[in-house]
Amino acid sequence: MEFKHIPVMLNEVIDGLDIKKDGIYVDCTVGGGGHSFEIAKKLKNGHLFAFDRDEDAIKKSTKTLEIFSDKVTLIKSNYKDAPSILKNMGIDKIDGFLIDLGVSSYQIDTAERGFSFVHDGPLDMRMDRNEKTLTAKEIVNTFPYEKLVKIFQTYGEEEFSKNIAKNIVAEREKKEIETTFQLRDIIEKSMPKKIVYSRGGASKKVFQALRIYINGELDGLDTVLEELVEMLNPKGRGCVLTFHSLEDRIVKTVFKMDSTDCICPPKTPVCICGHKAKVKLVNRKPIVASEKEQQENSRSTCAKLRIVEKI
Repeated sequence: MEFKHIPVMLNEVIDGLDIKKDGIYVDCTVGGGGHSFEIAKKLKNGHLFAFDRDEDAIKKSTKTLEIFSDKVTLIKSNYKDAPSILKNMGIDKIDGFLIDLGVSSYQIDTAERGFSFVHDGPLDMRMDRNEKTLTAKEIVNTFPYEKLVKIFQTYGEEEFSKNIAKNIVAEREKKEIETTFQLRDIIEKSMPKKIVYSRGGASKKVFQALRIYINGELDGLDTVLEELVEMLNPKGRGCVLTFHSLEDRIVKTVFKMDSTDCICPPKTPVCICGHKAKVKLVNRKPIVASEKEQQENSRSTCAKLRIVEKI
């Protein structure tokens, strides 16, 4: 299957980065290369470093960005390692970074990747299939009831977590749960019919929870944001696209802290923390996709874009 991905809020991201033609930029999650292509177009003597942990994404973006090979360096790695990798390459300062935390259309639509409850395939869900990490199949077939409940509640905010986990445990005693459709059927049988029909993808929260847990998507997000903010040159911009409340909450918290001078308790008469703002918020409220984009690309409907500028 061809790697296809429509970049979310492309114009808003490019405008938000306020690209300098001689600047150094980092696309932490290059995917199919849509955002990176537009960044590279605006560079003259600048350079773009683009990361992705998915081998298929690196292959696709290599082709997409081929005409900018002198301006772009592609690196197969988890974006959380980007700051250390860049510093090892002698890059201590950057003029902008982008983190797009969405799952690509390719990953969702390729059945064998196991991300989707719409396409039947093996329960995998690993972003990097070369990593020796747990798969969704191993989790649903081996994790105890209590741990399944915790995963579904913590990473999916699923209100029917206990019933879903109970039914997973019951079904796996009869036979191994191997496919996305098997799991989807168990989830849907664990909910009232009216919820299944009204939610528009009743399995979405559980599949999201498993994906986040397997790939450690929230682990260290706050740390890498802090590291990237530190690397920004004055007037440099940081853009982050989030797609669910858990990751957006982390980004919002980090950016709020980094844009605040004093963080002493409210009743402290004189500031004793010495905290100084590192950035200013370019948009106080997150930017959302236009109505037109949401109609054309359903995956943009839950997207939020937050932008900061280094002081």
